[in-house]
Amino acid sequence: MTDLQKLNDLREMLTNMERTLRVARTVIAELSGEKPLVSSDQYLADRFGGLDRAHSNSEGRIIEGVFDGVSMQDGEGKVYPVPANYSSKSKIVVGDKMKLTITPDGKFIYKQIGPVERKNVVGPLVFEDGQHKVLANGKEYKILMASITFHKAEVGDDVSILLPEEGDAEWGALDVVIPHTEDAETYKF
Repeated sequence: MTDLQKLNDLREMLTNMERTLRVARTVIAELSGEKPLVSSDQYLADRFGGLDRAHSNSEGRIIEGVFDGVSMQDGEGKVYPVPANYSSKSKIVVGDKMKLTITPDGKFIYKQIGPVERKNVVGPLVFEDGQHKVLANGKEYKILMASITFHKAEVGDDVSILLPEEGDAEWGALDVVIPHTEDAETYKF
């Protein structure tokens, strides 16, 4: 068996395991009366519907896509880097639809064109495995470093992050740092 065949077999095994996990999570949600979560990949795939095909006009090349937490992906799977400062300051959330204009001189101009429904969750900011994360609702959500510096957040701070209302996101958008108070009872989560 060649390395390529082994690699393809491993990919197929992972796909089957992911499918089994999705089914198991759905059954657990149904049995417990919870609303089932959609996987990150499926959630993004569902958001690709209604995107315009890439085209050009006098302003440049226009591409529509979906934000994945770090980049914009178009409907054909091409990935375009979104400046971390822009996504942090604009609080772009996984699943938001975006438009990219590539000007004739090569400048990338992004615009958010279809925000998803959002929810806030609160948790402590941690730093693990070289990545800032927020621990909330029994999960870890990655946070862009640009958001940490923009909001002047520090490890140990309680923060509120934005997540898509639907779907299971790996990335959250830092919304606010919750100020520490002398009276720790002020904020109960």
